Amino acid sequence: MELRQKLEILADAAKYDASCASSGTEKRDSREGGLGSTEGMGICHAYAPDGRCISLLKVLLTNACIYDCAYCINRATSNVPRARFTVRELVELTLDFYRRNYIEGLFLSSGIIRSPDYTMERLVDVARILREEHGFRGYIHLKTIPDASPELLAEAGRHADRLSINIELPQEGALKALAPEKDLSEIRRAMGQMRLRIEEAKEARKTERRAPAPRFAPAGQSTQMIIGADASDDRAVLGTTANLYGSYGLKRVYFSAYSPIPDASRLLPPAAPPLVREHRLYQADWLLRFYGFSLDEIMAGGEGGMLDLGIDPKLAWALRHRGDFPVDVNRAPRERLLRVPGLGAKTVDRLLAARRHRSIRSEDLARLRLPLGKLLPFLVTEDHRPRVTDRLDLRALVAPRTGFAKPVQMALL
Repeated sequence: MELRQKLEILADAAKYDASCASSGTEKRDSREGGLGSTEGMGICHAYAPDGRCISLLKVLLTNACIYDCAYCINRATSNVPRARFTVRELVELTLDFYRRNYIEGLFLSSGIIRSPDYTMERLVDVARILREEHGFRGYIHLKTIPDASPELLAEAGRHADRLSINIELPQEGALKALAPEKDLSEIRRAMGQMRLRIEEAKEARKTERRAPAPRFAPAGQSTQMIIGADASDDRAVLGTTANLYGSYGLKRVYFSAYSPIPDASRLLPPAAPPLVREHRLYQADWLLRFYGFSLDEIMAGGEGGMLDLGIDPKLAWALRHRGDFPVDVNRAPRERLLRVPGLGAKTVDRLLAARRHRSIRSEDLARLRLPLGKLLPFLVTEDHRPRVTDRLDLRALVAPRTGFAKPVQMALL
């Protein structure tokens, strides 16, 4: 099979993996030798939390797999075209794409072939050859295999910027039913080992002047959950998410809406969940990580264990807690301002800095291009005091006027 055909098959097969952001790693460039950088701009395929567009070659080593996970298009019994890169082919492809300014880094995953150790060894070889033989200093994200040996996972962390292990589904019972070859306890054990190594490397860097610090996944670890393949509601999804952050120090939990596949198992739903559900879960995830919301507070804005699909979870919470509003932008502490619909964390910090010098007025909010129709019913400024928080039609006043449309990632070819 020609290299281009392999790329078409294996780049398309990788699109189901959502955890491809490239942020949080150490800064490196090739001005003092080597090739590539973890900074800069290019043809963009992923967005970092700070807004930078990062281009990654997102591809599988192979889409062949000995596992038969019911929800996976590449499962052993799936009737799809199969392809496999050699290690050298993938190394040369990455370098060639970088030299053409197509990419800045590599996101590499794979189906399981022969055994977890055999597959993980090939993934590590790609990263090792790029780093050691070609001096590649760009971003590398490796999807790791929890059943692989600790020695291989340790070597993966020495070469990769970020590692990830997919937890796959929110609840253990669903994983046993839909992916019987996978073991949640093994996944969590591997996550725990990675957390320890990441923390050890961080501590060693604090004393690096005395001895060189070992390198291990400086951008941390992440995971992904498929949403809508089982009966888990949003409370179960977010409960698992909060546990993963607390127990394993994950940088991100990614959500991927289940997509129906050909010849699907009867255990799977016949239709995909609405894509807006995935979006609402991401919004709730940010409230958990950056806005000080608890799981119970987030879920208070929905019904029956599900988030409100019509409005974002912060607005849903505010409408259920109207007695907490309006909030005075010139006097309230940061924690209260973060609860105001329409105010993001960075905007709150800018407002806190600005109000040290003068009182904030509505026109100041307008200059920041904030959504005033959503914001002003909940906020007091120097020249504005709302009187609508007890209106029965408040939701209609502040809810979005247009439907939700999820952006689609551009294809590589």
